[in-house]
Amino acid sequence: MNPSLPSPLRSVGFRWLLLYRICTLLSYQIVAVTVGWHIYEVTHNTLSLGLVGLAEVIPYFCVAPFAGHLVDHLPRRKMGAAACTLLAINAGVLALVAGNIALHTQGTWPIYLAVAVGGIGRSVLGPVYNALFARVLQRDQFATGASLGSVVFQAGLVLGPALGGVLVGLFGKSMSYAVGTGFALMAAATLLAMPVTEPAKLQQPGPIFASIAEGARFVAGNQIMLGAMALDMFSVLLGGAVSMLPAFIKDILLAGPEALGLLRAAPAIGSIAVALWLTRHPLQRHAGRILLLAVAAFGISTIAFALSRNLWLSAVILVLYGACDGVSVVLRSTIMQLVTPDEMRGRVSSINGIFVSSSNELGAFYDGVMARLLGLVPAIIMGGCVTLGVVAITAKRAPRLRTLDIRQLH
Repeated sequence: MNPSLPSPLRSVGFRWLLLYRICTLLSYQIVAVTVGWHIYEVTHNTLSLGLVGLAEVIPYFCVAPFAGHLVDHLPRRKMGAAACTLLAINAGVLALVAGNIALHTQGTWPIYLAVAVGGIGRSVLGPVYNALFARVLQRDQFATGASLGSVVFQAGLVLGPALGGVLVGLFGKSMSYAVGTGFALMAAATLLAMPVTEPAKLQQPGPIFASIAEGARFVAGNQIMLGAMALDMFSVLLGGAVSMLPAFIKDILLAGPEALGLLRAAPAIGSIAVALWLTRHPLQRHAGRILLLAVAAFGISTIAFALSRNLWLSAVILVLYGACDGVSVVLRSTIMQLVTPDEMRGRVSSINGIFVSSSNELGAFYDGVMARLLGLVPAIIMGGCVTLGVVAITAKRAPRLRTLDIRQLH
């Protein structure tokens, strides 16, 4: 890190932004864990669990482009606070349903409806974070700020599900939903109190579909950004080690459910470790080459995981898998912040969110289908091999990304 630059954490606005991020993550993760337990308790059907992700991702995809447009044309803090309030109301209604206090209905439709509403609210959170990120930091601080944001994000992914499980186990579903409500309201209050200046003059809203198309053309026309997004999407889409963990643990490693917690946490540990290192040593020179090597190592780690038959070796491999993914996430975030004009941050962030969400949700579906067709281990090995192929194609077709030096973007 350049010693002449102050740490991003010295920015009061950035500290508030990180608080907003961890509150939204904890709220979302706690509610997601509780919904999974809730729906299975009602149905005892694994298909019902799979439909939870579908119920969230469809409205997310439908609303995300419009959310990006609104974030670019309306006050960003108020937009984010409204989305957080929607998530709080949503979790509150679920708490009432779980406690049979309201909506005395049969079936699971109120839960699925609440999940869909949550997907709509979540489509706003990322664009708001990315738009405000550039308002609270100097451009030279973006790389370090992206690393710190990644640390907070990964910490939320670890702490949220753990906290949700403890709350459900000790206090029941209604209390867990209530805590999720509290974190969402805290996120809304954090945004409204955040000391940050909005753009002096927001754009006059034009035709909404023309505005969305403008954002899509910007991403499609920027080889560096499009290449980074595509690498991240395909690596997660095809590298199915994590989505197949329950089956791999039971059928290949012959371990019990306690191993799931260990192997779930391993990638997050790797991501947090590399993000912390990058806060002190932000990548500048040869950033494009390092990104390609990191995604290639991600593919190799996927193959190695498929071949492992030892629990602890598998955990070590997944730590490396998470570290490689962490490099990709930080570099993609840094590139997106540096090359996106301020007036387009909402739309570009929404497109990025669609890339990431599609890779997570569709990746789990793809992995399940391929495991059914080829068998579990061959499917994971094939995913790693195809990831290596994607890296080779990107390196050849995106020379500007391959030779990228972050300093060129400042």
